[in-house]
Amino acid sequence: MTQARALRADAVRNRKKILAAAGEQITAHGPEVGMDEIAAAAGVAVGTLYRHFPTKTDLVAAVVAAYVARVADDAESVVARVAAGARAVDELTALLGRVVEASVTDRAVKAAAQTLGAEPGDRADEDRAGAAVTALIRAGQAGGDIHPDVTVRDIYLLFSTAPTDQPPAARARWLTLVTPGLTTRTRQAVI
Repeated sequence: MTQARALRADAVRNRKKILAAAGEQITAHGPEVGMDEIAAAAGVAVGTLYRHFPTKTDLVAAVVAAYVARVADDAESVVARVAAGARAVDELTALLGRVVEASVTDRAVKAAAQTLGAEPGDRADEDRAGAAVTALIRAGQAGGDIHPDVTVRDIYLLFSTAPTDQPPAARARWLTLVTPGLTTRTRQAVI
């Protein structure tokens, strides 16, 4: 029993190392990075990588799924903070900023997913993220801070059109410019 658990823990540890290395390598070298390079960066044998991920498409789909899970966890934490008294509009703006900044480094992973046709098979994390963002929007609308016509699809549109290829100052300016489209606040001029 102990040996089976040790093997299972080792397998889990290897999978995490492979996913982390894949994200780093695809970001650094693009979707054409080889499985050999990913295995070497993870510190595992190529056979170990292929036992976990039989194809590169499977590996990229898992990296994308891990990213979606992180976004879902963050969105659920935001909803909990709003339930504890934080302002929904402030939390939504901060979430949008965090996702955009995370997308800067994960941009190559997303490009690889599109290139290889990889999509996470299990949509549970995407559904969790959508439900949390919907709850956040509704809380902001109930508080009068978020426009009544804003939907989760609008937030996804903003995520997909964010200037992730621009420098930090441009991304910050983008957030300053799009926030009034979501909120009932008026934008103050930045001097």
